[in-house]
Amino acid sequence: MRSSIHLTAREQRITWQLLEILHSSLDLHEVLRGAYGALCQLLPADHGALCVSLPGDPTAYDWAVADLPPELFAGYAALAPHDFVRSAVIAQPNVVLRDSEMLPRGAIERSLMYRRSRELGMRLEQAMAVLLAVEPGWHGGITLYRDRQRPFSDRDRALMQQLAPSIAAATRSCRRFGDSVRRGDALEAALRREGMEVLVVAPPAALLSRSAGAEALLERWFAPVERSASALPMPLADALAAAAAAPASCTQAAPWVRRTSDGELRVVFVPFVERGRKLWVLELREGTAVAAAPAVWRERLTERQVEVAERVLRGWDNALIAEDLACTPATVKKHLQRIYDALGVPSRTALMVHAAQRG
Repeated sequence: MRSSIHLTAREQRITWQLLEILHSSLDLHEVLRGAYGALCQLLPADHGALCVSLPGDPTAYDWAVADLPPELFAGYAALAPHDFVRSAVIAQPNVVLRDSEMLPRGAIERSLMYRRSRELGMRLEQAMAVLLAVEPGWHGGITLYRDRQRPFSDRDRALMQQLAPSIAAATRSCRRFGDSVRRGDALEAALRREGMEVLVVAPPAALLSRSAGAEALLERWFAPVERSASALPMPLADALAAAAAAPASCTQAAPWVRRTSDGELRVVFVPFVERGRKLWVLELREGTAVAAAPAVWRERLTERQVEVAERVLRGWDNALIAEDLACTPATVKKHLQRIYDALGVPSRTALMVHAAQRG
């Protein structure tokens, strides 16, 4: 992540976990709940809320995270005009604000919102929030509260400001996909991503829908004996079964890759929950035979480490990398650990995110 503030090793680890969570699913609630957990490790808070406005009514909210007394929400319609946090962030969208930048301290303590929270046994002494103006007509929001008079620091504000665009982008992707599923064309949002085809699959391997160019792509990369009109090609079905069986702690399955001398097909498996039904979105992307490492990596890695990193970016596992570089999987594993240490990333997924963010 590009950052103008120095992150400790712990902060760097949690930040990469947060980025992995944001890329791990297209289910809005799952993503925002995971993001909130990571945020509270980086920016300790006693309470918080993450939400998006509801379609057709920007004053009503879908609370993905509501770590606040339920009684506060029961009467929120009457409190909303007196919510100094909400009023402040609406006036300055996409800007992280602390309570000291919202109202003078005396005005906060006289506000109905502050007094009501104290009646409910919750002391909203400090706050930090941002309104994410994701797209015209709707928005998201992040608010963190502290019960004690321990202000959020300048550094806290700067860190949240730098994380906000990534959270907004993930929120946008989830919301677009969810809206299109509800309209019956689950691929509409995903198809806007240039150069990618998409399959929507119901486990174990039933094809529910596909993008316009997906069938031609499948014909190019899979032999007739591997394909079925209503089901995934067998190699992808096997890879999906492995992804579905992975432990819950795995935020994203490793990409499946098929390569030829001319190029490769890379398939990413993304879980999606629609009205309680577990589906999978398969993102298929064709690429050239070589994936180049970002230039800045070459300043930090040895030539051999660059070769390993480039093959990781192509989605290869350790055994395939070892075969291609004529070494052992154990040697590849050692190279990978040195790569992670040199670049300050904790995992394969984080390495891919790191490369994508550097173009």
